[in-house]
Amino acid sequence: MSGRARDAGLVAAQMALIVATGAAGFRGPRWPRHLAGGRRTAGAALLAAGAALGLAGARALGPALTPRPTPRPGVALRDHGPYRAVRHPVYAGVLAGATGWALLRRPAVLVPLAGLSGVLHVKALLEERLLDAADPAYAAYRERVRFRILPFVA
Repeated sequence: MSGRARDAGLVAAQMALIVATGAAGFRGPRWPRHLAGGRRTAGAALLAAGAALGLAGARALGPALTPRPTPRPGVALRDHGPYRAVRHPVYAGVLAGATGWALLRRPAVLVPLAGLSGVLHVKALLEERLLDAADPAYAAYRERVRFRILPFVA
C-alpha cells in the first residue's frame, strides 16, 4: 500500500469514527439518573478542555497542520505551546472532547470512541516514525516530551 493510500485510509477511518462518535450521542440508552450531577460537570469540563487543547495544538502547528500522518515537507518541528506537554495535543483534544461528549450524552458514544482512540494511536505511531525519518531533531524532542497523547501516560 502506498503512503498516500495508507494516509487516506487512516484519515477516512478517523473521520468516520468522529462522525459515529457524534451520532452515538443521540442513540441508545441514557446514563442512569443517579450519575447526572458529577457526570455532566465532568463531561462539560472535558468537552471544553478538549476543544481548547485541540485548537491550541492546531494553532501551534500552523502551516504544518494536516489530517494525514505524513508530515508536510519543509515545515519546521513544532515544540511550543501544548507541544511542550504532549507530542500529539490535537489527538488528545479530540479524545478528551469525545469523552466529554460521551459523559454529557449517552454511553453508546464509548463504542466508536474506543475505535477512534485506536486509530489515533496508530496514526501517532506512524507519524512519529515518519517524523523521525524526516527530521533529525525529532528524536531529541521525543526524549524531552515523554508523553505521546495523554500526560502521564507514555
